[in-house]
Amino acid sequence: MKLVYGVSDKPKFSQLIAFSFQQLLAIMAATIAVPRIVGNGMSASAALFGAGVGTIVYLLFTKFKSPVFLGSSFAFIGSMGAAFTGAVSVSVGYLGLVIGALFAGLVYVVIALVVKFAGVNWINKLMPASVIGPTVAIIGLSLSSNAISDLQSLDGNGNPTVNIYISILCGLVTLAVTMICSVYGKKMLKMIPFIIGIVSGYALASLFTVIGIVDGNDALKLIDFTKFTSMDWIPDFTFIGIFKEPLKFGSGGVGSYIATIAVAYIPVAFVVFAEHIADHKNLSSIIEHDLLEDPGLHRTLLGDGVGSIAGAVFGGCPNTTYGESVGCVAISGNASVVTILGTAVMAMLISFVAPFSTFLATIPSCVMGGVCISLYGFIAVSGLKMVQKVDLEDNRNLFTVAVILISGIGGLEITIGAVTITKVACALILGILTNVVLGGGRLLTDPEPQRIIHHKKRRK
Repeated sequence: MKLVYGVSDKPKFSQLIAFSFQQLLAIMAATIAVPRIVGNGMSASAALFGAGVGTIVYLLFTKFKSPVFLGSSFAFIGSMGAAFTGAVSVSVGYLGLVIGALFAGLVYVVIALVVKFAGVNWINKLMPASVIGPTVAIIGLSLSSNAISDLQSLDGNGNPTVNIYISILCGLVTLAVTMICSVYGKKMLKMIPFIIGIVSGYALASLFTVIGIVDGNDALKLIDFTKFTSMDWIPDFTFIGIFKEPLKFGSGGVGSYIATIAVAYIPVAFVVFAEHIADHKNLSSIIEHDLLEDPGLHRTLLGDGVGSIAGAVFGGCPNTTYGESVGCVAISGNASVVTILGTAVMAMLISFVAPFSTFLATIPSCVMGGVCISLYGFIAVSGLKMVQKVDLEDNRNLFTVAVILISGIGGLEITIGAVTITKVACALILGILTNVVLGGGRLLTDPEPQRIIHHKKRRK
């Protein structure tokens, strides 16, 4: 699509605030969800602050050439749980989160050094468009169930927490307003469709909530306004939490605990590396500039790795590039890296403004579900656009794409001990193996193989 603002463009200050807020809304729900899932007293506000810090670190390493926000990584949820409880009866709490992030960041640093000296051609050969395209599509499709669960306001057991029809209505209104603004909006309205959509959905949800309060009908209470009575005014930063509880290493001692953390974090870091490649390939196709070449994959890896460490020091959660952020860039047509910087600064400031951060946390899941249908859909479509360039008349490519799509959509996951290889990672690994074995990767624009040309000449 045609970008309204390129990577190096600088919107006016008033526009920058609006664009940054829109990016914040896109990444907000997922970023604060991770610490809530992990529990153990982790602070959502601190995770938001850590995401902002990690993003700024990433931007510095990538020389402000890659417009993507780094948020809390869902892939490390199990690892963070192991950091708190371990497998050897240990309890060092927040310190374990920082140690784990150091291990994960070290993996990125090592890979970055390899890429620095070996280049990226080997990656392009291992992961051509026939591999990356369907993998990017799987990233979006794998999130589709989350969007629909949010749309219906379902809990972890698949049960609706409010009236499911009212919930779907609010989500679809949000989606409709977002689409209308994006397609038919003029100038600024066209560039902030998420803000308009979320505000519309929130207003409708507020109306139903007020009716529910007046009638005493809990099924209509889509918004939990009681969150404003228990706000965290100061983020509970990880590095502060380290000193709150005594360290308990158990009978295994320090060595056993360190080994436990290493086993929990390092394999997952390799899994997230694969998704890192897919996200940057997708973003490269959107901004029509190969980020793996400039600023270079080694820089994006270093930014992601060191950014994860910095983010974990403050928020406990290792960070990763967010598909929601990439989707926001694609839909709004705004790839300005200054907007990403503004979003990072805004996230850090908002973490200290309890009423505002609480307001963002009260946005109903159904409203976010409506927005995420478009966000995740754009990620999936971006991957399918890459597949359009692949010669699917060649069975080598056809098998590669088929293996990735079916294993990813089917939800193939492998759990080894405390490590879970996600469906996206499994699909990507199978796709790479298939491509290597069959020797695929041919594009429609590639010249026809010489042996086929000769064969056609003989037939003439």
